[in-house]
Amino acid sequence: MRWRVIALVSLGVNIALGAAWLLLSRQEAAIIAAAAAAPRPTSTNQTTTNYVARRMLFSWQQIESADYATYVSNLRQVGCPEQTIRDIIIADVNTLFARRRATELVTPEQQWWRSQPDTNIVLAAAQKARELENERHAVLAGLLGTNWETGDLVSLPRPSRPGVVLDGPVLGVLAPETKQAIQEANVRSQDRMEAYLDAQRRAGKEPDPVELARLRQQTRDELAHLLSPPELEEFLLRYSQDANDLRTEFGQLSFFNATPDEFRAVFRATDALDQRIQLLADANDPGGLSARKALEDQRANAIKVALGPERYQDYQMLHDPVYRDAVATAEEADTPEAAQTIYAINLAALAEQNRIRGDTNLTAEQKNLELKRVELEQLQANTVAMGQDLPDEPPPLPPIPEPKKVYVLGPGDSAATLAVMYGLPVSAIKAANPKVDFSRLKPGVAITIPPSPWSPANSP
Repeated sequence: MRWRVIALVSLGVNIALGAAWLLLSRQEAAIIAAAAAAPRPTSTNQTTTNYVARRMLFSWQQIESADYATYVSNLRQVGCPEQTIRDIIIADVNTLFARRRATELVTPEQQWWRSQPDTNIVLAAAQKARELENERHAVLAGLLGTNWETGDLVSLPRPSRPGVVLDGPVLGVLAPETKQAIQEANVRSQDRMEAYLDAQRRAGKEPDPVELARLRQQTRDELAHLLSPPELEEFLLRYSQDANDLRTEFGQLSFFNATPDEFRAVFRATDALDQRIQLLADANDPGGLSARKALEDQRANAIKVALGPERYQDYQMLHDPVYRDAVATAEEADTPEAAQTIYAINLAALAEQNRIRGDTNLTAEQKNLELKRVELEQLQANTVAMGQDLPDEPPPLPPIPEPKKVYVLGPGDSAATLAVMYGLPVSAIKAANPKVDFSRLKPGVAITIPPSPWSPANSP
């Protein structure tokens, strides 16, 4: 806005100088005409006042001052209108505090490696923003009076849509014209994306991931003409789709907690590969599928190299939900070193639970009892692994009844043969099958075999 004010003041001075020059020219012309005795019509509005033209020469540097009170005084001395003075001071102070917000605040956007914002950073940034805003209000109120905001709302335009946050040690110090160009490029990018998505909706089609990748690449190409490579990387780490996908991936791996250096290293290693993979998203021919598989394998190896062997092992293991649960249990008990032991215990318990569920010789009641036993043993083992005391012994579980045995009669089988086979009295076999007519046994009849009266479960 400052160039407009300079232009206004300069225009006023030029008009004054032009008017004085015109009057002098007319006086000289009148003298020459009188000397030549040439008749010359005179204007009825002609004045006899003698004007002395003074050239009012000054530069903007003479008016501008680091002290705002002096600055306002200088503007008034050259006849600058009060509303213009208000606009100049408000714009200048707003620019000053916008620069301070961009360089003094640490905002969540600057922590591009985190999948979830740090609540401490959010609170600190909000507090600092309030302090700067209060300071800005105080400065403007001291210079322009307590009603300065009315002029601010009337005189200064407001953005029609929010832009990207450009703050921090890299993006925060960009020149204002560069920031404006970035915001304009961002608006164009949003417009292109929204126009494409709207066209696909109207056509009843799903967005083409390849076309989305091309649109994002177009935005990157525009930004590459505005920013240096380090500045572009900072922007992409914050706002690119690839960085957002990487944050989501790391966020799902609870407890991985990538450092800024790790996130940057993985982003650098995978960004170009991700763009190439996206351009093959709809490939279904053998060549395209093979190319995409090769790029995905290359990406996995690039992550391994970027993280190093030890951290890559953590990265791989955290893809296993059983391991994530083990780490969560260990972290909750403040014994992170016990995670591997808990993981081994949980794997063994899971295998035993799967075996019990698939055992066809157990009834539903027996399976439930066995699963509770495994759960209790798992809890006890994890408690010991975390160095905690075991809880009091729970009451003993009821004895597990022996599974029911059924024998399907074959040719020549009878109650007597069953009694010999299982070492049971014939009367016990008949008592366990009250609905069977043992005088008319036929092959194919199912006979329930009762527990032996001499088994441990039936002993007194």
